[in-house]
Amino acid sequence: MASTTKIMTAVVAILSGKIDQPVTVTAAAENFAPDVSVVCCPQMQIGQVYTLHQLLYGLLLPSGADAASLIAVTVAGSEAAFVSQMNAMAAWLGLTHTHYENVHGLDQSGHYTTAEDLAHLTTFALSLPIFRQIVAIPRYTIPASTTHPAITLENTNELLSTGKALGVDGVKTGTTGAAGYCVVIDASHAGRELIVVILADASDQGRFDDAARLLRWAFALPSG
Repeated sequence: MASTTKIMTAVVAILSGKIDQPVTVTAAAENFAPDVSVVCCPQMQIGQVYTLHQLLYGLLLPSGADAASLIAVTVAGSEAAFVSQMNAMAAWLGLTHTHYENVHGLDQSGHYTTAEDLAHLTTFALSLPIFRQIVAIPRYTIPASTTHPAITLENTNELLSTGKALGVDGVKTGTTGAAGYCVVIDASHAGRELIVVILADASDQGRFDDAARLLRWAFALPSG
């Protein structure tokens, strides 16, 4: 499922954490290869302090693996404990074909989901106002503080800008070697709200094109 994992990471953080609690950057933010999506390294450095709310932007817009790890350790004490909460939430939501092994979505045996389960999860996530507000934003700037400079975060979901005519207002991308190119899209048009899930697409642009075609079909809109 790649970084669509972070939908569940955000849900557990919002429900179990304190949104304005301070989070001090630790080594958990640096344990990733250079090609892994992170929030703002090398700007994010050990000792800097952010709020959980700010890290949720880093988690959901640029898909920061560093933000995922910091959130997990802050909320649950360890990534393993946080993953247990993710799996408990999946069971509570009835996601019978989903299992989590990590908080960020990097390829790992036993880490899987289905398009249907992702749609159900996203429906629940969008019922949380903080989640819905964050995933709808194309970019966000974390203000400078006494411990860090201002950091501008760009959303990886390009349909937030190119899919305005389709009513796109979220949600999350994901890409790994095993998962391919994935995206979960939420859109509203003429009083209807739809969720589209694309998994294992062949290209970056292809997932967005396929999602847009599905939305045009579902909303009975002319081809773009």
